[in-house]
Amino acid sequence: MKRIINKVAVLGSGVMGSRIACHFANIGVQVLLLDIVPKELTPEEEKKGLTLESKAVRNRLVDGHLQAAINANPSPLYRKSDARLIKTGNFDDNMKDIATADWTIEVVVENLKIKKLVYDQVEQHRKPGTLISSNTSGIPIHLMLDGRSDDFRKHFCGTHFFNPPRYLKLLEIIPTPETDREVVDFLMHYGDLYLGKTTVLAKDTPAFIANRVGIYGIMQTLKAMEKTGLTIDEVDRITGPMVGRPKSATFRTLDVVGLDTTVNVANGLYQAGEKDESRDLFQIPGYVQQMVEQKWLGDKTGQGFYKKTKDAKGKTEILTLDLNTMAYGPKQKVKFQSLEALKPIDDLRKRVKAFSAQTDKAAQFFNETLFGLFQYVSNRIPEISDELYRIDDALRAGFGWELGPFEYWDAIGAREGVQRMIEAGYEPAPWVTDMLEHQKESFYIVENGKRRYYDIQTKDYKTIPGAENFIILDNLRGSRTVWKNSGASLIDLGDGILNVEFHSKMNTLGGDVIAGLNKGIELAEKDFRGMVVGNDGANFSAGANLALIYMSALEQEYDEINFMIKQFQDTMMRMRYSAIPVVGAPHGLALGGGCELNLHCDHVQAAAETYMGLVEFGVGLIPGGGGTKEMTLRATDLYTEGDIEYNDLKNVFLTIGMAKVSTSAKEAIDLGYLHKSAGITINSNRLLADAKAQAILLAENGYTKPVQRTDVKVQGKGALGMFLTGANAMYTGRYISEHDKKISEKLAYVMCGGDLSAPTEVSEQYLLDLERETFLSLTGERKTLERIQSILTTGKPLRN
Repeated sequence: MKRIINKVAVLGSGVMGSRIACHFANIGVQVLLLDIVPKELTPEEEKKGLTLESKAVRNRLVDGHLQAAINANPSPLYRKSDARLIKTGNFDDNMKDIATADWTIEVVVENLKIKKLVYDQVEQHRKPGTLISSNTSGIPIHLMLDGRSDDFRKHFCGTHFFNPPRYLKLLEIIPTPETDREVVDFLMHYGDLYLGKTTVLAKDTPAFIANRVGIYGIMQTLKAMEKTGLTIDEVDRITGPMVGRPKSATFRTLDVVGLDTTVNVANGLYQAGEKDESRDLFQIPGYVQQMVEQKWLGDKTGQGFYKKTKDAKGKTEILTLDLNTMAYGPKQKVKFQSLEALKPIDDLRKRVKAFSAQTDKAAQFFNETLFGLFQYVSNRIPEISDELYRIDDALRAGFGWELGPFEYWDAIGAREGVQRMIEAGYEPAPWVTDMLEHQKESFYIVENGKRRYYDIQTKDYKTIPGAENFIILDNLRGSRTVWKNSGASLIDLGDGILNVEFHSKMNTLGGDVIAGLNKGIELAEKDFRGMVVGNDGANFSAGANLALIYMSALEQEYDEINFMIKQFQDTMMRMRYSAIPVVGAPHGLALGGGCELNLHCDHVQAAAETYMGLVEFGVGLIPGGGGTKEMTLRATDLYTEGDIEYNDLKNVFLTIGMAKVSTSAKEAIDLGYLHKSAGITINSNRLLADAKAQAILLAENGYTKPVQRTDVKVQGKGALGMFLTGANAMYTGRYISEHDKKISEKLAYVMCGGDLSAPTEVSEQYLLDLERETFLSLTGERKTLERIQSILTTGKPLRN
C-alpha cells in the first residue's frame, strides 16, 4: 500500500506535542494540533468579557503552548514562517477534523486511563486505514489496545520521539504483535527519509531501548562515583567530550532534562524489572531523593546539581553541589594525569582505549562505568532487541553519544574487554563468550567499504539494513583513499565521483586543505566526472585558520598573508570554474571560509541543520576568500532599474556586517548564502549520498564548464555614499564602535566597486582584488588583532 503523509494530527500540545508539530511543519506537512478546553477563565479573560465558549478561551492552552514553542531558543522550527502550516484547535470542537489526517499522534500525559479516553474519541472520527501512534516514553504499548477496533489495532504503533524532536535524532518504533508489518516498515522508512531520524525498531519492553540503557548508564555512573569518591565536577569532566559524550556530560544533562524525569523513569524500571539482574541499581540514592523532595530538579526549578548565581560584583557564577554536605560551592577545576595524556589523541576510539588502560582514579571510574555497561547491554539481547546495532544506534541518536556501548567495547577490544570486566567483577552474556570462541574478535567489521555487525542467531556478520543509503567515509578510508595530506583526503565514492574530506581541527581551512581542494579538482578533471566536498565530522568547517593569519600579522608578514588570501581566492575560483561539477555538502557549522567554499560550488546539498554565515566582521575583517565578491554578485544580479534604495545590496551589506549566521539550511537560503535551488537533506546520515547523487545528475545532464563573469554591475559612488552615511549615523548613535565603522566603510567600498563615479560593469577578478586588498589592510589594524587574539584565547570576539 502506498502511503502519503499530507496532514498529521497531534493530540496534546505540551512541550513534546507542540515541538513534534513544529518538526512536521519543518518538512512541509500540514498539522492539526489539539489540546483540552480550559475549565476556568483567567483574570485577563474575565476583564475582556470573554466566556468559556469564546474560541480564544477554548484554544487558550494549545495556542499558548504553540506560541511558547515558536518563541523558544533554540527554535523547534527551521524558519518561523513554517508555523503557518500548524492549525490549532481543541478536543471538544475539533476532534472530528482528524478525519482529514493521514497520521494521528497521541502526545497526552503519561496516564493510561487518560490515553484510553482520548482513543475513545479518536475511534469515533479517525479515517480507517490511517496511522495512529503514541509518543509514550514508558507505558507498555500493548496496554493501549484494550477495547480498540481491529483496524485501530492493525494501524497502531508506538512512535517515541526524543526531546527536542528537531535536534535529537532518535525515533523509536515500537509495534505490538497486532501491528501490520506494512505500518512498521512505513514508519521506519518515513522517520528516516522525511523526518531525518535514526529510526530504531524497539520491543515493547520497559522504557524501550534508549532510556532503558541510558538510565542504566546514569545510575551506574552514580554508583561508580560513590565507589571512587569523585565529585560532580570531576565526573562531568570525565564523562564529556573527552570520551565522546555531549558537553553537558552527566550532571549538567540531568539538570537540563529535569531530575524528576530521570527519577520517574528509574522508578518505573525498578518496578517493572523483576527479571532485570541489575534491578537494584535503579533504586534512587538518598541524596537524589532529598533533592527531589527539596525541588532541586535542575533548570526548571533554578537549581539542581548546579546552581547559577551572581557574585558580589554581579557577575554570573556557577556553583556545584557537594553531595557530602548538600551545600553549593564554587565550581572546581579538574585535572587528572590520565586525561592530560589524552589531549594529543584525536581519534576517539584510540583515546578511549588509551584512557581505559590508565590506572589513576579517573580511569578506574571510567572503567567501572564501561564494564557495567558492557554487562548490561549484552544481557539485554534479545530482551530489548535482537540486533546489537540497534542498541548502539539508539544511544548515539537519543543521548548524543559518539559511540554506542558495543562500539566502546570494540574500541577497547572485545576479547580484552571481557577479560578485564571479569577481573572487575562483571560477567558478559554467554553469547559474547560464544562469539569469541568462534574467533569473531569484534562486534563490527568493515568489508569492502560496508560495515557489518555480529548477528547472534547466525553467529556471523551481517550488513546493517539500510546501510546502502548512506556513505560513511570512515568505512571507505582504508580502501578508497586516492590521495591525502595532513589536512585533507580524497576518497573515491564510486560511480565517477571524488570526495574531498577535511580532517584539520574543526575542519578549518589552512594550506593543507587548500592543497587538497586543488588536488581534488586536478584528479577529478582527469579521472572522474564530478566532485563532492563533504565530511563526517561534527561540522563542515569553522572557517579559515585564524591562528596562521594572526601570527603572520604579528610578524608583519603581509606578503605571506596576501599570498594565503590570493591562494584561497584562486582555489575558490578554480573550483567554481572547473570542468567538472562540484557539489558542496555542508552540515553543522559552515562559517567564514566554510561558507565561502559553498558559495562557489555548482550545487549545494545542505543538511537541514546547517549553521552558515560570513562571520569575518566579528573579528575585524571582511570575507576575503571570495565571499564579499560572490554576495555582491548575487545582489547586483537582483538589481532592477529604479531601485534607488539599492535594497538587495543593502540587505547583503547588513548580512555580512552583522555577521548573520543561519539557524538552518532554510534560513541560509533566506539570507542568500544558499541559492533557492539548493537541496536540503533532513537526515544528515544521507547527506553525502544525496550530494553524490546531485554530482552524478549534473554530470549526466551535460555539465559545461562556466565562463568567468565580466558583467557584474556595481553601483559606485551613489551606493557608497548611502552606506557611508548609514555607518556614520550608527557610529554617532553609539550603536557601533569606531572600528566597526571603519570595517563597514571598507566593506561598502568593495561592494560598491570602489570609488567609481557611476554604475559600471566589472569582472569578478576586479572585485576579488578589491576584497583582498581590503582584507589585507584590516590585518594591519591593532584592534583587529586584538579581536582575533580574543577569539583564539576565549572563543569570543572582543567588542572594541
